[in-house]
Amino acid sequence: MAVGDIYKLKLETITSSGDALGRIDGKLVFVEGGAPDETVHCRITEERKTWNRAQLLEVIEPSPARVKPKCAFYGKCGGCNLQHLNYETQLDIKKSILKDSFLRIGGFEPPRIEVFPSPPWEYRNRMQFHCLRQKAKADNIGFGLKEKTSENIITVSECPIAAPCINDLLKGKIFPLPPEKDRFTVFSKDDLLLSESTLQRGNIKLLDKEIIVDAGVFFQSNCSMLEKLILELQKITDTHNKIDKTLPMADFYCGVGTFAAFLAEKFPFVILAEENKTAVSLARENLKGIKHEIFALRDTDWQKNLLNKNNMLEKQNIGFAVLDPPRAGLNFKLALSLAQNDITVIAYVSCDPASLARDSKILVNGGYNLEKLMFFDFYPQTSHIESLAIFSK
Repeated sequence: MAVGDIYKLKLETITSSGDALGRIDGKLVFVEGGAPDETVHCRITEERKTWNRAQLLEVIEPSPARVKPKCAFYGKCGGCNLQHLNYETQLDIKKSILKDSFLRIGGFEPPRIEVFPSPPWEYRNRMQFHCLRQKAKADNIGFGLKEKTSENIITVSECPIAAPCINDLLKGKIFPLPPEKDRFTVFSKDDLLLSESTLQRGNIKLLDKEIIVDAGVFFQSNCSMLEKLILELQKITDTHNKIDKTLPMADFYCGVGTFAAFLAEKFPFVILAEENKTAVSLARENLKGIKHEIFALRDTDWQKNLLNKNNMLEKQNIGFAVLDPPRAGLNFKLALSLAQNDITVIAYVSCDPASLARDSKILVNGGYNLEKLMFFDFYPQTSHIESLAIFSK
């Protein structure tokens, strides 16, 4: 087997990268754009010791799950990678990837996974664009999306996963570029449009509350799914018999304080921790009227300053904690400290199954039980997986 060789290949499943997986003489072959249970011709493009990568040349026997992509730029734009599969199959694949991560990395079988689907189109409230300043002089569209296989920026006239107001921009609405940025973020919900190049900060409605957001600060990109996640967290705090509501709750990696804003009223006090100082200032605004304390520290300092028994928790423990770390998950010392702490219930919001499974192993070895595992499909048409794991001591 060598680069350039062409093979007929039976594909088996979809991996966490979104590529289809097949085998040639037992060696793994990853094929972008493939579908489970279909036969293809492919050309080897990269050879490694234990696996190869191949380019899809022809679908010989298509998968029953294969559909025509809705986007004219699919395969060229670097965003979506599952539009060629029907939505039911996408959900099944992601559920399987989440379960497999626990088996391979966590070393144990998770509980039955509950699935929360999303509207598959026009769901994305937050997008990042790249400036094309020379093109801006010729027409209104001076920004675009990064190409899948290069650093090139392509202009797109429509994005079927984007919220309607963002699509209006793509269709040629006059829009100023940020003067000092080559890359900028746009956020839109309902009729509100925020951008790092225009109005950057505003209020959005989530369930029964208003939350202040900033286009330059991370916020979830699918608000309808965020509301579903909040409702599940509220259900946990309302019904879980191990949560001591006489103790404060904690919101680690709190961002702009969204989870605390909806859950804190059930507790006497809320402790928040977040590294981004702009997010911290927004969290203070979003928690006005709620008794709270915010620690603007890197997560590498939380173990020493927040969870050490000689510091913040010397006199009082935490009754409930929400964790919402970045893709890398928890740093090792923090995960160990949480496992050794007396927080009776932890809700772990994850955007990466591998890091969640790794951290879950540490928590379980530290005496926690993984009670619930839920998959929230924040990003239809892509292989990204968001989940919620509930642990009790």
